[in-house]
Order: sequence, then C-alpha cells, then structure tokens
Amino acid sequence: MLRTAKIVLVVAVALWGLIGAFQNVSDWGETLAAVGAATSMVTIEDGATGWQATSNPVVIWIGALFIVLSKLAAGVLCAIGAVKMWRARGHDASAFAASKEMALTGCAIAVIMLFGGFIVIAESWFELWRSEVMRGPVLDSAFRYSGMIALIALFVATRDE
Repeated sequence: MLRTAKIVLVVAVALWGLIGAFQNVSDWGETLAAVGAATSMVTIEDGATGWQATSNPVVIWIGALFIVLSKLAAGVLCAIGAVKMWRARGHDASAFAASKEMALTGCAIAVIMLFGGFIVIAESWFELWRSEVMRGPVLDSAFRYSGMIALIALFVATRDE
C-alpha cells in the first residue's frame, strides 16, 4: 500500500508540473508580465531605481523559460518515474528503489526551480520579499510548493521492504 501511495504522490507532482507549464504557456503574456514585475522591481517602493532592477527582455524571457521548462521537465520526469514505479511495484525492494530515480530527479528539478528561481533569485536578488503585492501569491506559493514537493521526494526516497 505504501508503494501505491508513493506512486500517487509522484503522479500529483507530475500533474503540478504539467498543469503549471501549460498554464504558463497558455497565458504567456501574463507569465512574462509577472517575471518582468519581479525583475524590474516595480512592485516595491523605490525598487525600480535599485541597481539590480532590470526590464531587459532577454532577462525576462530567460526567467520565464526557466520556469516553464523546469515545470515541464519535472512533470515529464515524474510521469515517467510514476510509470516505472507502477511497473516495479510488485518486485523486490531493490527493483522498486531503482524505479524511483526519474521521479526523484523530477522532484529535484521542481525544488531547484522553486527554491533557486523564486527564493534565491526573485526574493533575494530582486528583493521580492519587500513587495506587498507579490510576496503572498508568489513567494508563499513557491515556498509551499517546494516544501511539499521536497517532503514528497523524501517520502518516496525512503526504503521499501
């Protein structure tokens, strides 16, 4: 039963990544606007005059592509991992453990994007923590997602008997 629970949680992470990537691409203008608001620091009082603030379209596109491609990679790897785990669910512990690699890699990519992109770059470099407008919907969500996905990865990685 625990193996099935692990598989279902990996499927949930896959859906998070795939749905998130789809939403970002389907509303690409809003995705670019959100990244642009973070990098230009316009939601922070006197932020746009900060030395690190930028409205450079290349920086904005790189940020948006990083988000979308990371979600897509995490979603695809977790989906592949879930299929491998499903196929190995009845095998011995070492076979099931080996089947987790893609799923755990997908979870790691998601956490890297959420922590590295949102917490390190957006919050620390672009000082998004100062933004009343974006702190809750952006940073709180990124923290919540990265925490849940990391917790799922730790649970999935635990040894099976």
